[in-house]
Amino acid sequence: MGTETAPKGLDSKATVSIIKWMSRFNVAAYRATGGRIGGKWRVGSAFPWGIPVCLVTTIGRKTGQPRTAPLLFLEDGDKVILVASQGGLPKHPLWFRNIQANPEVTVQIKSRIRTMRARVANDEERAAYWPRLTAMYPDFDNYQSWTDRVIPVVVCE
Repeated sequence: MGTETAPKGLDSKATVSIIKWMSRFNVAAYRATGGRIGGKWRVGSAFPWGIPVCLVTTIGRKTGQPRTAPLLFLEDGDKVILVASQGGLPKHPLWFRNIQANPEVTVQIKSRIRTMRARVANDEERAAYWPRLTAMYPDFDNYQSWTDRVIPVVVCE
């Protein structure tokens, strides 16, 4: 944890703003096309093949309003596994903080929408899922090396 230096400007206001606007575009395109557009992440170690993206809607812990984030995911049977990496930034992503306050979420994979309950994976589950997640998207290991926090793995059931 935290042994590597994160890229310069990773937590700059400009980077955060770009990510916010790209996420909003991704959500709109995904919803409009049932995931045909915005349903694959093709950046970093996911280039060129792409990693599947789902939409996770939480309830804002402060606003009480629905908040939707496009997230990489792994399916494990009926479970959807998420990683609260926020690109290796020092703080947990807002969607993760929202599920800590209210674990009820909706998960959209392509055109299928499910109501689920999110929880943080226990240590044993995290240890089992982490190799599968990093095999899918090796940058998760980079992100973990850039931060001192343990990046949570979230299980939606």
